[in-house]
Amino acid sequence: MVLSAKNLAMPPRLLPVSFSVRRGEIVHLIGPNGSGKSSAISMLSGLVEAKGEVNLSDESLEKLDLPRLARMRSYLSQQDKPAFAVGVYHYLSLALSPLGELSAGNVQEAIDEVCGALKIIDKLNRNIQQLSGGEWQRVRLAAACLQVWPTLNPDAQLLLLDEPAASLDIGQEAIMYQIIRRLAGKGIAVVMANHDLNRTLREADKVILLNNGSCVAKGKPQEVMTVDTLEAVFSTQIQRIEHEGKSCLLFTD
Repeated sequence: MVLSAKNLAMPPRLLPVSFSVRRGEIVHLIGPNGSGKSSAISMLSGLVEAKGEVNLSDESLEKLDLPRLARMRSYLSQQDKPAFAVGVYHYLSLALSPLGELSAGNVQEAIDEVCGALKIIDKLNRNIQQLSGGEWQRVRLAAACLQVWPTLNPDAQLLLLDEPAASLDIGQEAIMYQIIRRLAGKGIAVVMANHDLNRTLREADKVILLNNGSCVAKGKPQEVMTVDTLEAVFSTQIQRIEHEGKSCLLFTD
């Protein structure tokens, strides 16, 4: 087990919730705004003190120092563009600084692969202050992925993403999910807060549904994301249809 959380809590934002994440598994935290998704992600990162017990690869999170944490997990938080100016390539290099000495060839190969997948190769020579919101979000996502890219970091275990689709258009969102699935295929566990319920239905291996700080349900998407449950949590009318073997949620209010 890559990650286990027992009675993870930050009252009143998040009441005790327990779950585990396996190697290569993608877990989505879903729920209305203020339901506790970001609080849970921040506590799992080890940067915010948490109540309960969290283990990363059988090691207690509270006993891992920051250098060790930086090698084992990557955390993409919600944040605005920093006030300082720095080039995109330099910004990505900073994300790799916790990994120590790396082969220049391996670094370039990983940057080419990740930035190529996210379609930001042409942004590498730009200043981050020159980027649009969607471009900046993809640069941040690239940095988070590179930190746990297995060819660069053999200690990598976990990628934490807090609403990574923010500022992305539908095409950029699609490539974001592709690279998340690619990382999971390399054995990295992924835990992310998400608002696009249809994406969760298709992309998540496991879902944790939160509401008002409480865990309403957890398990496989098809089991958790029933119409009755989602209507009760999101206070809106929902219709679930099947199209070409895939489920789709329609919001009818």
